[in-house]
Order: sequence, then structure tokens, then C-alpha cells
Amino acid sequence: MAAPLAGSTRLAAHGGVGIRGVQNCGIPGGIGDHIRERGDALAKIGILTMSDGRDFVHEGAGVGEFAHEVEDSIAGALKAAGHEVVRASEPIWTNRLATMEARRIADERPDLTIFNIPVWAFPHFSMLAAKETRGPLLLFSNLNPVQPGMVGMLAAGGALDQIGRHHLRAWGDVSDPDVLARLEAHARAAKAVSSLRGSTFGRIGGRPMGMYTAVSNPDQWMEKFGVDVEEIDQWELVRRSEDVDDGKVSAAREWLEAHAAGVHYDGEQLTPEILERQIRTYYVMRDLIEEWNLDFSGIKGQPELTTHFCTMDIAEAFLNDLYDWDGPKEPHVCATEADMDAALTMQILKHLSGTPVLFADVRHYHADLGIWDLCNSGQHATWFAARSDDPAENMRHVHLYPEEFFFPAGGATVHHLAAEGDFTFARLTRLDGRYKMQVMRGAFERYDDEANEDLMGQSTYNWPHAFARMDAEADEILTRYGSNHIHAIPGDHVEELKVVCKLLDVDYDGFGGAG
Repeated sequence: MAAPLAGSTRLAAHGGVGIRGVQNCGIPGGIGDHIRERGDALAKIGILTMSDGRDFVHEGAGVGEFAHEVEDSIAGALKAAGHEVVRASEPIWTNRLATMEARRIADERPDLTIFNIPVWAFPHFSMLAAKETRGPLLLFSNLNPVQPGMVGMLAAGGALDQIGRHHLRAWGDVSDPDVLARLEAHARAAKAVSSLRGSTFGRIGGRPMGMYTAVSNPDQWMEKFGVDVEEIDQWELVRRSEDVDDGKVSAAREWLEAHAAGVHYDGEQLTPEILERQIRTYYVMRDLIEEWNLDFSGIKGQPELTTHFCTMDIAEAFLNDLYDWDGPKEPHVCATEADMDAALTMQILKHLSGTPVLFADVRHYHADLGIWDLCNSGQHATWFAARSDDPAENMRHVHLYPEEFFFPAGGATVHHLAAEGDFTFARLTRLDGRYKMQVMRGAFERYDDEANEDLMGQSTYNWPHAFARMDAEADEILTRYGSNHIHAIPGDHVEELKVVCKLLDVDYDGFGGAG
């Protein structure tokens, strides 16, 4: 997707960088297997197959057997893709089975329930089962000229519409890769949505520097997303920091000094003592996450901590990372400036991709080159520097520089330039109180060293950067994009986000090719 930049022979984009094999370079843990074992992007899927309610058709004519064979194909394809599948004991052809099996499947709490309708099936079976089914529901039918599954799906879907039971629909032969991809998109989206329900967001501090877009209504979050908001004062980061074990802190500092491309102490804004203070806040955040059972979080930072204590760059970067100096770990979404809708977007994206999620300011548009500089104070997880399984490979691109004068308390920035590759960009915003998901596609680019340095130096060099070429025109983005912050994950996740929006009753707002 990335194209060379017009008007410059120095700015030829390099090739993409993806996740590579597990390596061991004397740094705690290769993380490739850890990513794959976590299975964030995989879903638990329930399947109920609907059949004809006449015994002489269901049993005598072999309709039930055909329907069961179609279910076997669907279940096999989904299992092969890594999803967990929970199936009804037999195709549904009586009222009693519809209710009983739906309840049994619902007790397994699947992320997505599929009503497989490959034959003409009595629609009231779907109605009865839907009343017992929790969470996202997908009607699926094959396209078969002999068995009128499409008729059954449309009859069931229309009936569900009449009672206001929200559902999704898909159709085709699951052996077709495109059909399986659509099923998987629905499954991943349902997993992302179900992962929000019952979760807790930790808001460390209040509104930063007057940003209305960083503050959301906790009542609306609970009603719409099923997310609780726990308010925690920033004083906890200060108060608890001195209690962190000195040995752990010094070992972490030495790890950073050994594995980063450089730790650039200046004796004022960045000293070993200030870096250790930042590391202490990271450990305090880990304690708060465990103590308050926080699923994701945000730290206000500015201006109190950044003026009087230290910046949160180290804490935010490594919370979002797949590892720290102690080894592989689960990424914990943490948004700078306690941006609530940023954190919520990132949590959804994390469950779609299973990777860290980028957080950045839409800092600058180089109109002559057609690229955006996405840059923010230290927020980018270091994984983005190379997107490698080997933490050492990522860290060798990371510099810790002294903070700028905006932050008198000092600290280290986490400077690097994001590796090349295709990305999906997204952000939950609100228009007159109603949520919408703004989505676009694009790619991160890198150029030769001289060009990279020049472009980073035109904004705040010390901060992390990502040079993005978007599929949408700048006029379209700047005219209606609803935030100063933007978020991204590798790959194409547009279809999943469209499904997420349907499931959450959020308006989908695509830019350019994502429209």
C-alpha cells in the first residue's frame, strides 16, 4: 500500500516489516509464542443448526442429516482457524430442543452464537432460541438450489426483526475462503465486543488540559459498552512510588541502559534518578491494575505530574508493550492524558489484533509529501519500532531522550520511528452525544536515515514518530475527523470494525477506501 513519496529521491519507502520467528538474544523471552498462546483475536462460538419441524422431512427425507453435515463443515473450518466451537447436541427440529439447546449453549457464554440455517427451517425455532441466547447472534445460510436455506434464513431474520432482536447475517459455502473470512470477521468483532462487557477502566486523574474529547460519561459507558469506570487519584503514583523495591528499579534501569539504542542523560531533565522515578510509576501502575482489577486504563499526567514529579512515558509505553524488563507479558492498554475514548478504542483494537495498539497525536501533515507525522509524548509501545518477536530487535531502535521544556519535572521520552507496514486506523468519537467509529486505512513508511531524521526534527524529535500515508485525502480527514488522537493496529480490520459498530449500535464512519 505504501508508495514512494513524490518529489524526493531520498524518500523511497522501504518494504513492510511483520512479526518474525521467536529469537533469543539474551533478553527476557521471545514473545512470538506468547502472542499466539494468548489468543486475543480468537473467539468462542456457539452453533445451533435449525431444521424442518416435520418429522418425516427432518428424519425421513434426510434433511436433518444434511443440515448436520453443513454444521460439521462450519465447525471444522472455525476450529481449524483456532476458534473454540460449542455445538448443540443435534439439529433443532422441535420447540423443546430450540429452548433447551439454546440455554445450554448460552451457559457456555460464547462470544458469538451462529444459527446455521442450511434448509427450510421453521422460523419459530430461531425465535425461541434467540430469546434464550445472550450476546451477538449471526444467522448463516448456504446457497443451495435444492435445499432452500436462504428462504429459512430470511424468514427467521424477518421474524427477529419484528421483535427487535438485533442480529447479523452471512451466507455462502464455508469452504470458500471469502465466506470463512466473513465468518471470522464476525467472530473477532463479537469477541472484541464481549470482552468489553463487565470490564473496568481505571482513570488515573481527571480531565487533562481542558480536553473535552478525553472525557466520557461513565453512565453511557456502562449502558452502551458494559464498562465500569474506577476513578483513582494521581497522588497514588506519587505516594506509592517510594515503596517500590530499590533492587527491582535499579535492575530495570540497567536493562534499559543495556538494550536501548541510547539513554541520553543530560544531568537535568534526564538523570538516573529521574529515570528510576519513572520506572517506579510503572510498578505502581502494575500494582493498581492488580489491586483494582483494571482491564485498561489512562493516566492524566499533565500538568501536575509532568510539572512536579515526572512524565509517564516509560509507564505508558511498557504497559502497552508485549514485554518489559521482566519478560513477556499481556499488553495493558493505557492511554495518555487519561483519554477515555482513546482507551476504549484501543481496547477494542487490541482484542481484534492481539497486538499492542498505537496511540498518537495527529501532529502534522506534510502536504508536499502526502504523509502524516503521528507523534505523541512517549506513548508508542516499543514493539512498534520493529514489530519483532525479539524485544532486543525492537529496543535497538529505541532512544531514551530528555523530555522537552513543556515538562519541567523531566523524564525520558521513548523515541523511535514506527516500522513500515499496512495499518488500520480508528477512533471512537461523538457527534452530538452519539458515538461513531471513525476508520481509515493507510501504511507506515520509513525512508533513508537522512530523510527520517529531517522529518522527525521538523516536529518534536525526542518523541516517538510514525510516518503514515492514508488512503483518505487530507481535506476529508481535517474537515470531519473528531479528535486530536488516533490509534492503529497492523493489517486490514475494516470489516471487523463495521461489525463491531453494528453490535454496539455505533455509527460507522469510514474515510477514503474504508468508507
